[in-house]
Amino acid sequence: MKKSLITAALSALALGVVFAAPVQAADVSACLITKTDTNPFFVKMKEGATAKAAELGVTLKAYAGKVDGDSESQVAAIETCIADGAKGILLTASDTKGIVPAVQKARDAGLLVIALDTPLEPIDSADMTFATDNLLAGELIGKWAAATLGDAAKDAKIAFLNLTPSQPSVDVLRNQGFMKGFGIDTVDINKIGDETDPRIVGHDVTNGNEEGGRTAMENLLQKDPSVNVVHTINEPAAAGAYEALKAVGKEGDVLIVSVDGGCPGVKNVAEGVIGATSQQYPLLMASLGIEAIKKFADTGEKPAASEGKNFFDTGVALVTDKPAAGVESIDTKAGTDKCWG
Repeated sequence: MKKSLITAALSALALGVVFAAPVQAADVSACLITKTDTNPFFVKMKEGATAKAAELGVTLKAYAGKVDGDSESQVAAIETCIADGAKGILLTASDTKGIVPAVQKARDAGLLVIALDTPLEPIDSADMTFATDNLLAGELIGKWAAATLGDAAKDAKIAFLNLTPSQPSVDVLRNQGFMKGFGIDTVDINKIGDETDPRIVGHDVTNGNEEGGRTAMENLLQKDPSVNVVHTINEPAAAGAYEALKAVGKEGDVLIVSVDGGCPGVKNVAEGVIGATSQQYPLLMASLGIEAIKKFADTGEKPAASEGKNFFDTGVALVTDKPAAGVESIDTKAGTDKCWG
């Protein structure tokens, strides 16, 4: 539903605005719009954008949804950024399809829109995407889980702890990437839930937080108490899943894998809570995004994709202290050196 610019501005201001750098002569301004402002991943993203904005003399305003999945607040923030005359927007979208009309409105107004971490659908709805290769991130943990189980992988009972019901692109990519790596037929790799492999116990959503992870794990344990592999959308959800397993004495019988690579998550890998996690680099995504907006404001030049890809790949590494044959990884010491949060 369309909102007036005044209403949008008031809604966005209610979210909280962070000014990160003084106005310079060129008066280049940018917006960062994240899914939440509590998840450590987005906290680090904000830190990266803030530091780079201060370095380059860019005025930064930061907005966030109230919870993961709050697309309405993100749409309001986009409209506010347009009204404020921002040169560009860095966006991690909660609804990767539903937000496209608002993004197009921003681009039509002359703003550079860069998706961070989560590609829009279609991906070219943004001028560029700076992200982890999330399909590869999922594939790495899937391959690791299958290799770790060995022959037992053919009889695995797998629970999938996803993000939100709207199946944002990052959710689909990690989920389907895991299946691809584990050796499960994805049927349609662009969709969650159409698979027929009997090893899949089920899917539930977590909203990307610990409480959601705990509840989703409890639900899937009720469906099948023999679950022995858990794929989680991120490390807060993994921590919640572990607590649910621990409550029923199954924490030592289940392999948990995840994606993020935050310092708390890497610590959980070291302590055996998570078996392996795919590490991504949100500070880099955000700092590169600010650089791109400044360059666009100065020269009109837009960022280019990595060679052979339709997005700019900011890298991924599998972190585990239990390496598996044929799966490249780094240990938690190396992961700690590169972690965030």
